[in-house]
Amino acid sequence: MGDLLLVRHGETEWSVSGQHTSFTDLPLTERGEQQAKSLAPLLSQRTYALALTSPLGRAVRTAELAGLAGTTADPDLHEWDYGGYEGITSVEIHRSRPGWDLWTDGVPPGPDGHPGESPDEIGRRADRVLSRVAGVLPDGDVILVAHGHFLRVLTARYLGLPASDGRLFQLATASCRRHRRAAGAARSAVPLR
Repeated sequence: MGDLLLVRHGETEWSVSGQHTSFTDLPLTERGEQQAKSLAPLLSQRTYALALTSPLGRAVRTAELAGLAGTTADPDLHEWDYGGYEGITSVEIHRSRPGWDLWTDGVPPGPDGHPGESPDEIGRRADRVLSRVAGVLPDGDVILVAHGHFLRVLTARYLGLPASDGRLFQLATASCRRHRRAAGAARSAVPLR
């Protein structure tokens, strides 16, 4: 049985400033590129049966710099659609909505094509990804290169928790989390970095 490895893309200008970044396709910073390269020794020690990335450039570039060959872009690995909160920090949001919480309140609609998503909608996307990779895990590791909030929701769903419990997990830029399930045992999340 393979491991499920979750890799968050490297640093961008907005991940540094704390701005919500979903559909704005920012490149990695120079530090983000170095972070992505630093994953190569860790990932090169693994034999993987499947490597998927978000279609956004920051995830694709992270996979390339980490040495992952033959990746496939999967639209379900896209970051949470922050709708009207795209490019805005939580601090700015709290000025007008002091008790706002992404995990329970969601986001307002944004520009055309970006209506925003609720935690449950993200959870359904994560469930689709988990369903697709379940058939591959017996053959080896599966590596998913995507985004912080989405991967936190995916972790919650993998562990059988509601999508909103993604708030319980952290995943820094260019970090990797391994999910392993031993035969007959409960699933566990093991940070690699």
